Amino acid sequence: MAHPQPRRATYQDIIDLPEHLVGEIIAGELYTQPRPAPRHARASSVVGGKLTGPFDAGDGGPGGWWILDEPELHLGPHILVPDLAGWRRERMPRLPDTAWFELAPDWACEVLSPGTARKDRAKKMPIYAGSGVGHLWLLDPDQRTLEVYENAGGRWLLLGVFENEDEVAAIPFDAIAFNLGGLWAD
Repeated sequence: MAHPQPRRATYQDIIDLPEHLVGEIIAGELYTQPRPAPRHARASSVVGGKLTGPFDAGDGGPGGWWILDEPELHLGPHILVPDLAGWRRERMPRLPDTAWFELAPDWACEVLSPGTARKDRAKKMPIYAGSGVGHLWLLDPDQRTLEVYENAGGRWLLLGVFENEDEVAAIPFDAIAFNLGGLWAD
């Protein structure tokens, strides 16, 4: 007896979600999660703030980047929403007129939470690598860690793990250093 194939999620499924949910489509399956919890939001906001001035605006740093919170990425059949992403302006001189990005970012950052860590690692990391994202940071506010990865031919190479109050100067943003301590909510 043939089993019916599950319906593949569509972009309309994301549009139809309540505003308090973030939706992603991975391999045809719709994944939803609520907006980030305060510890998660704090870590994402602070790391974005540390990078935006010197790298996006060029204040005290080299500039040359677009750094954005929760951009919607359309990477082949997948729709992903990283916590932060950045594009070198030499690759993307201007922002698209669409509500999403079809060009894979040069860097993405996922802030891990108990409800998203497995998906971020097992499902999204391989998609980012295969789509040509050059660098990936995994930030865990509960463990107070930052994992820094570089894409090496479609596979992630772990370059370092920073924790607690460590000073971080990590690629692709190694032109400046910042202290991780300010990211944690405690």
